[in-house]
Amino acid sequence: MKNFSTVGVRTAVSALFAGLLAFSAQAATCTFRANAPDQHLVVKRDTLWDIAGTFLEHPWCWPQVWGMNREEIRNPHWIYPGQIIYFDRARGRLSLSPPGAGGDGDGQGGVNGVTRLSPQVRTEGLGRDAIASISSDVIEPFLSQPLVVEADELKDAPRIAAAQEGHVFLGKDDKVYVRGELKGISSFQVFRPGIPLKDPDTGKVLAYEAVYLGTVKLNTEAKPGVDVHTFIVGSSKQEMGVGDLLMPAPPTAIRNYVPHQPDRQVDARVLGIYSGVSYAGQNMVVSVNRGALDGLDVGTVLQLYNLGKTVPDRTADKGMFGMRNTMIKLPDEQSGTLLIFRVFKHISYGLIMQVTEPVQVGDVARSPE
Repeated sequence: MKNFSTVGVRTAVSALFAGLLAFSAQAATCTFRANAPDQHLVVKRDTLWDIAGTFLEHPWCWPQVWGMNREEIRNPHWIYPGQIIYFDRARGRLSLSPPGAGGDGDGQGGVNGVTRLSPQVRTEGLGRDAIASISSDVIEPFLSQPLVVEADELKDAPRIAAAQEGHVFLGKDDKVYVRGELKGISSFQVFRPGIPLKDPDTGKVLAYEAVYLGTVKLNTEAKPGVDVHTFIVGSSKQEMGVGDLLMPAPPTAIRNYVPHQPDRQVDARVLGIYSGVSYAGQNMVVSVNRGALDGLDVGTVLQLYNLGKTVPDRTADKGMFGMRNTMIKLPDEQSGTLLIFRVFKHISYGLIMQVTEPVQVGDVARSPE
């Protein structure tokens, strides 16, 4: 099997089911590995993606073998170290109950002849010790910082209008004066618009990369006759200055999610690569030109393809004046798997899970086939 340097092993992407009986025409594509174990003891270093890959040819088929409906995909139960996942070979299912034990994975009986198999609920710790869906080491900064500023947000964002006298650039505990509507929010992240992110298909600017600078907290709201609010710099990653913009801190990131296919067909293109390089490999983050308005949500899996090039046809018949100038479009070649972990309106961020060829800006990301 072909590999690209150290970026991982090629794995084809398969369809994922939104419900227990949905998309039945694609069921044959969700298969167990020939060497799948009878059981797996969950340990701290595990991720849901890794466990799924232990049993399944395609980890995004996990919801099907647990019998999860769409709501359970969006809000799954936690799985904890110490639990055992059993493979019921006769029924083609995974469960937290041994085969033949009866009932389902959380002790509930079946309904209408269909036995529900879902992870057990454990409320203590609120998931603190539970296994993650994917490793958070790479994506953590992308969960807590703004990253992307969509064009319609720029015009309404509060901005630093002035600094404390004698301060050109600002750091922790400095006082700043902010102009704009706060909408009842007192804590903000500060950013500076960076490179425009253009849609490869239309050339339209969808958003701007956000250069994260730090945080500020409201000290005094503007009083009558005063045009600015007073803020104090809480943390500083880079120096802030007049003209930099404020955004509310993002909501707490969803960390308990299940890989799945999008609800509808998605055809996206790679917008950017986030490591200061031209090509991306396994465990690197890229952005795509589709978001929540296009049917993407956290956990969506897309197939990656190297965009097929247009090249001269050197086999075309020669005319009177030599070779005809005929161009041919080569097919897009599958190159890997992308798991979406943060979604904006028009743009999303994904982690490359497997890859066989380097990924570059302009490559294709579409629904699993």
